[in-house]
Amino acid sequence: MQTQYQDFGIREWKESDRLTTANVIHQVLLEYGLSWEPEGADRDVLEIEECYLATGGEFWVVESQGQVVGTSAYHPVSRGEQAVEIRKMYLLPAARGRGLGKFLLSELESAIANRGYQQIWIETASVLKEAVQLYESQGYQSAIGVETQRCDRVYWKCLSRTPASPTSRGSGIK
Repeated sequence: MQTQYQDFGIREWKESDRLTTANVIHQVLLEYGLSWEPEGADRDVLEIEECYLATGGEFWVVESQGQVVGTSAYHPVSRGEQAVEIRKMYLLPAARGRGLGKFLLSELESAIANRGYQQIWIETASVLKEAVQLYESQGYQSAIGVETQRCDRVYWKCLSRTPASPTSRGSGIK
């Protein structure tokens, strides 16, 4: 995966990105008053090979002028039908307000559909108002069953032509 959006480059994560991507996510969480949880909800950022790449997911890095300014990822989960969860979609303030989040979400949805998945799940926190607005504006439906402590909202979207009800709950890798 390698693409451009305006002056942003979006590419696959590589091992040398580990600390930089973790720092971007940590900065955004702090900005919104959310805790960085390297032993919990953010363990996956430090173990990308195991939590994303080895499970059939992807982890992308967003760069601008040679600097990492954002991340986005997904991995398969057992909740729902042929489902994935989008995770770690964070942008530093300098990368916001230019349509990049909407573009990233669209690219993720295309990649997920191309791999044959039918449902996308997203957990987020109400304090991330821009994210909530983005997901709702792109057709994500509110659901129940939040699995991550700092999140208080969960959304889902069906990519198949015949929508199914989100009834199955399982635990994916967090």
